[in-house]
Amino acid sequence: MIRILLVNSDKDSFSELAPALEENRVHISWAESGTTALSKIADETFDLAITDERLSDMTGLEFAEKLVSINPMMNCAVASSLSSGDFHEASEGLGILMQLTRVPDKTEAEKLLEHLNNILTLINMDRKV
Repeated sequence: MIRILLVNSDKDSFSELAPALEENRVHISWAESGTTALSKIADETFDLAITDERLSDMTGLEFAEKLVSINPMMNCAVASSLSSGDFHEASEGLGILMQLTRVPDKTEAEKLLEHLNNILTLINMDRKV
């Protein structure tokens, strides 16, 4: 089962995303701050962290940067209101799997899961070789 950590101080902005993920047999955990999320990541295994643009203690991009320093192999997606070009420039080098809209919907959840499943399949193929 895929395990995803949703990092968001305002659960309402992920109100469509979370149920869409759960419909696809994804185990969801929540963290209300970047610090709490990083602590959970140190203690538990997740396949993906999805962070909001603004957290109570840091920005989503700051969280992604800290995540890379703790676990560079963990996948991360960020909900952001930046244009795709500005987001690419701001997140370059952070290995972000996907930019989501500020209030991601079911379609984005499905697209994100497709990307994640492709990556997890490749990782599992590499382990078998």
